[in-house]
Amino acid sequence: MVHARALPRNETGIETVIGILKQRFADRLQTGAAIREQHGHTTTWIDNQSPDAVVYPHSTEEVSEIVKTCAAHKVPVIAFGTGTSLEGHVNAPAGGISVDLGQMDKVLSVNAGDLDCVVQPGVTREDLNMQLRDQGLFFPIDPGANASLGGMAATRASGTNAVRYGTMKDNVLSIEAVMPNGQIIRTGHRAKKSSAGYDLTRLLIGAEGTLGIITELTLRLQGIPEAITSARCSFPSVDAACQAVIMTIQYGIPVARIELLDDMSVRAANAYSGLTLPETPLLLLEFHGSDSGAAEQAETFGQIAEEFGGTDFAATSTTEERNKLWQARHDMYWASLQLRPGARGISTDVCVPISRLAECVTETQRKAAQLGLMAPIVGHVGDGNFHTLVLLDMENDNEVTKAEEFVGWLNDLAISMDGTCTGEHGIGQGKKPYLVKELGPAIDFMSAIKTALDPDNIMNPGKII
Repeated sequence: MVHARALPRNETGIETVIGILKQRFADRLQTGAAIREQHGHTTTWIDNQSPDAVVYPHSTEEVSEIVKTCAAHKVPVIAFGTGTSLEGHVNAPAGGISVDLGQMDKVLSVNAGDLDCVVQPGVTREDLNMQLRDQGLFFPIDPGANASLGGMAATRASGTNAVRYGTMKDNVLSIEAVMPNGQIIRTGHRAKKSSAGYDLTRLLIGAEGTLGIITELTLRLQGIPEAITSARCSFPSVDAACQAVIMTIQYGIPVARIELLDDMSVRAANAYSGLTLPETPLLLLEFHGSDSGAAEQAETFGQIAEEFGGTDFAATSTTEERNKLWQARHDMYWASLQLRPGARGISTDVCVPISRLAECVTETQRKAAQLGLMAPIVGHVGDGNFHTLVLLDMENDNEVTKAEEFVGWLNDLAISMDGTCTGEHGIGQGKKPYLVKELGPAIDFMSAIKTALDPDNIMNPGKII
């Protein structure tokens, strides 16, 4: 495990707050060890730092009441969605209260004519799309995990559709949030644009719960495309596949998804998902539009792929075949673990300008091989973002040391290429050192905002700043 720094605890305040909240919320406040450990859990190698209690609110007003109580006694408050974050976001380094928003899971309204909806933060992306389907609408942000929409906004999530539809910051129109003093604010309304004052919506998106707790979201929706065509193509090398991606984007093909799997990942997908793909680097793509438009886009990509040695190109509009391919992509974490049974999978991500993608991915493969690490690569390469899953024996100190070296090297490489240390995982605890390298003096202004809004540092302390 990577050890996360503990922060000073307010023992008296924590004890007082638990007593007050227990009286108010009864069985909706839990202090059992297993529940607390679950709410300190993240799918990462950072130590679990459990909260002292977990409370389950049902409304914005109840969240406000919880935060006001914690603020009065200077006790930390950590928002919790589904626990799928990757950089220690929900750990409680100073103890405190975990606010589990999972029971705030209602779709409050769908405005089909305006292509928007209003949801509580505990609604998951899959549940939302299931409810929208009958109206011919969908919410396009797809980070893989069935994350909560509040958590997706808090971490500025992205995913496979980002190359066409953008990230959470592009698809949230306004937010209702509880601020560090317990006050409830709304950052905007349903208008598609506004130039009214500071953009508090995007300040809270990606703030990882350090500035406030999101309790309601107004989301931009899309119409379900008339036709969807998926395609796959194998390549002789990762470099060739990346060059095809670069050409596809520069050519202006409106691809909805374009995903890379390196040869190791394809081998894992074949074994886990029952596929029979050539075990060489692979691109998975999806095109949205009319029947003729989607087919034409796929055909044009096939011609580009051929220029870079692409083989075994196949396109399909059959729902069953498309779903099988994309389910295999979404199952890559579990599939990769089978490459080394008993290993722990440590996921890290970076993002670089599209013109540097091939170089960055190739250098990443070379570095992992040099260190003797098994590290399959997958990525949302249409926007220059890729993930490396390092498969580790956590009891082997030498391997852990090499993995730490590799992760640090990769973040530094991306920053040196005018990229970022994280395209979508966020900072949390794990990437704090690299944020300083990436943004320099801008960190001081982030700290000033944090101090101004949360002077007692009760909102998810120890993250980002």
